[in-house]
Amino acid sequence: MVIKYSLALLIVLLFFSCNKNENSNHSEKDFVKIEGQKFIDSNGREIIFSGTNYISKDPEENYMPQHNEEIFEQFKTWGFNCIRLGIIWDGLEPEPGVYNEDYLKEIDKRIQWAANNGIYVFLDMHQDLYSSKYSDGAPDWVTLDEGQPHYTGSVWSDSYLISPAVQTAFDNFWENTPVSDGVGVQDHYANLWKHVAKRYANNTTVIGYDIMNEPFMGTSANQIMPLMLGAYAKLFAEETGQIPPSAEKLSAMWGEEESRMEALDFISTKERFSKVVDAVYDVNAAFEKNELQNMYQKVANAIREVDTSHILFLNHSYFANTGVSSAIEPTKLPDGNRDPLVAYAAHGYDLVVDTKNVDSPSYERVEFIFDRINKTGKRLNIPVLVGEWGAFHGKSPKLIETAQHVVNLFEGHNFSNTYWCYYNNIENDPYFLLAVVRPFPMLISGDLVTYNYNFETGDFYCVWNESTESSEPTVIYVPNLQNLTEYEVDISPVGEQIVFEYFDKSNAGKLLIAPTGKSEKRTLKFKILPGHDDDFMIK
Repeated sequence: MVIKYSLALLIVLLFFSCNKNENSNHSEKDFVKIEGQKFIDSNGREIIFSGTNYISKDPEENYMPQHNEEIFEQFKTWGFNCIRLGIIWDGLEPEPGVYNEDYLKEIDKRIQWAANNGIYVFLDMHQDLYSSKYSDGAPDWVTLDEGQPHYTGSVWSDSYLISPAVQTAFDNFWENTPVSDGVGVQDHYANLWKHVAKRYANNTTVIGYDIMNEPFMGTSANQIMPLMLGAYAKLFAEETGQIPPSAEKLSAMWGEEESRMEALDFISTKERFSKVVDAVYDVNAAFEKNELQNMYQKVANAIREVDTSHILFLNHSYFANTGVSSAIEPTKLPDGNRDPLVAYAAHGYDLVVDTKNVDSPSYERVEFIFDRINKTGKRLNIPVLVGEWGAFHGKSPKLIETAQHVVNLFEGHNFSNTYWCYYNNIENDPYFLLAVVRPFPMLISGDLVTYNYNFETGDFYCVWNESTESSEPTVIYVPNLQNLTEYEVDISPVGEQIVFEYFDKSNAGKLLIAPTGKSEKRTLKFKILPGHDDDFMIK
């Protein structure tokens, strides 16, 4: 039986025994939990998170995007059930040990807007090139660059590899060098996280804390490019039988965007690419197992003093963004046992990111990167939430296929994700509504087996195993839900009810599928084409 209701009428006619706002601030049982590689809601349902990064890196905006609550209403209509909310150390702690209450109140406000729209939030302590002095992140007082020069390259991220100032500042962070008040840099960072965690310890809209964005190893990174270029030269000689370019020529090729693309063409296959990135595994693993792991544990200890209910999201090192296998481990509790509330907030980008060729990645390289992330998640037996991917901009038709390819990889691995990142009028760039916004299972009353959305045909397919303990509905987000009829929804076994729940001022909504009360496999199929249907967008 299929029932169609508006959201207002649905509130009155709910047939579910306990259908409250999933993100309201309630008791301990309402916090999102982890079971193996799954995120679990307060009703025992598996959660797939899908959303976006939401951040301002601009001190002129006080490091907070200048929108009102309507943007979160829009996020809801796009099916976003999770936001990676960027917060900036420079905004939070302008002086040693002095925390910016005005900035924290602005963060509070965005979290409440998310709660009002049924959206979860996890807080991302963001940095790029370590500091607001060079990009964004740490305040000047904790940027110990020892007067080293700062250099920029053809791509902003080149500074990680060529700027002595950035590398030295990171070195002092990992060494916990004292600042002007005698307290170590890293100790200040841990204390800041403790302050933030204490503020949100009882907030169930906040699901956790992304401890550091893309941690970078510092001057030891100077070993990386020689190792990669050496592996590249060896591979070139083996594959072509030709004398490889010299180290100087390869370095020069990498330094310019156009010639870099030529070099990348040679390592466009999984087999070739793996031989290059695996050359730096030992250096990267040494950093992750030592400096990075120690920092994560220090911050985890500080957070767990005030908050034992939220998830700690661990990012791999900067270099693992491109497929280097990660060596991170879950943090431990004070008693020495493994912390059960740890997730893997991996980032995945092809090497064309931040260039004008962003719409032309190697699909094999992209698949390799997310296969590696999947293996790390399985090794650690923790959920994977891809905290960053994409970084697409513009109206290139090639971006549509590129984005759809990544989304289908996430579906194949059952990854959660937050797209990098929201910007004004993103809906006017075709890839967004034709790839990022798509049908997906938000909540599964049981265990998700598999799901897939075929962007070309519009076919959606989802399989899950229900159990006798299931009492709440499986929830499927559907853009353009008004275009779907009950006759096009094929579910087996049928069960008792399917509710069409529409969002206010929108043609988008959710399918709510009542559980059968039996332990059995269920299959859902329907067809709905992606596209720019203005009716499902808030105006």
